[in-house]
Amino acid sequence: MLDDTDRRILRHYQADPDSPAAELADRAGVTPSTLARRLERLRETGVLKGVRGVIDWHALGYEVEVSLRVTLDKTQPRAFDTFIAAAREVPEVLEIQTFLGQVDVRLAVIARDMAHYQRIYRERLLDLPHIQDIEALMHVARLKDEETLPL
Repeated sequence: MLDDTDRRILRHYQADPDSPAAELADRAGVTPSTLARRLERLRETGVLKGVRGVIDWHALGYEVEVSLRVTLDKTQPRAFDTFIAAAREVPEVLEIQTFLGQVDVRLAVIARDMAHYQRIYRERLLDLPHIQDIEALMHVARLKDEETLPL
């Protein structure tokens, strides 16, 4: 279980994971050795999964984002597994989520422009197995994009 010191460390760490350990320890109100021990324990217990580079795909020329809501033909055995395995092979699919309810799967897809999206949709996405229904929601604006937790 996390204590107040762990939460304080995590709060400062997620705000600036690139800050030097001495600065992070100072801001969190602990010694550098305590910080190192606590961070290591948080990694070992799986609270901290690692540090990752976040790439702005807009900066690389991808301007279109589409959310596809997919209903699968659930009369087919292993429809979910087969569909998800095939969807993972499409490089422009950034995220795959599964749901309980009318919609089975949501795919987050990026493309350079509408013509590129149309090619991906026709040549790659419509060929995915076991699709019963598919609905495209064109992304207009991201109003909140928060990865930090309220610790």
